Amino acid sequence: MIAKLKGLLDSTGDGMAVIDVGGVGYLVFASARTLTALGEPGSAVSVLVDTHVREDHIHLYGFASAAERSCFRMLQTVQGVGAKHALSILSVLSPEDVFTAIAAQDRVMLTRADGVGPKLGQRIVNELKDKTVNVALGLGADATGPARAAAVAGQPGDDTVADAVSALSNLGYGRAEAYGAVSTARQALGEGVALDKLITLALKELAA
Repeated sequence: MIAKLKGLLDSTGDGMAVIDVGGVGYLVFASARTLTALGEPGSAVSVLVDTHVREDHIHLYGFASAAERSCFRMLQTVQGVGAKHALSILSVLSPEDVFTAIAAQDRVMLTRADGVGPKLGQRIVNELKDKTVNVALGLGADATGPARAAAVAGQPGDDTVADAVSALSNLGYGRAEAYGAVSTARQALGEGVALDKLITLALKELAA
């Protein structure tokens, strides 16, 4: 089982890269995000790897970060989502964006990826909604930023957050965008905050 490759970037193509490790070229499938991070051919690179072994092939999937690899694995726990779909999603959304889309139940955000239609997008947000996504993404208990804020705000029973997101959506903001702002505001204000104060601070976040 290959978990990591470190060597020189030999070449890149559509959704793939060849990494030269001690004279052996390894074909690695990767998201557009990771391919961009690898740089130009000849660059020294290090990628985390998820190895898929099948009867007729062995495929290596490479990632620039542990969060991306964890998100890749998490997405494939959803029925109908294979490696190709997962890489497609991670080519247009960061792991943090995926988390936010799931927490906000924003299937439209996921359908930006090639091959992900409304039905599959809805299945992804439905099936992953109740999972401990911040841990699955490798963010850890001390994670900060929008993803950590969303984890705090997305706790079961937090109807104020849902109402605030709905209000901002009605004002024309995208659901994921609204959720991110409300999550950050909710973390700053703490529990038991009034809806009007939550919306006010979230609007300030959106305007920043």
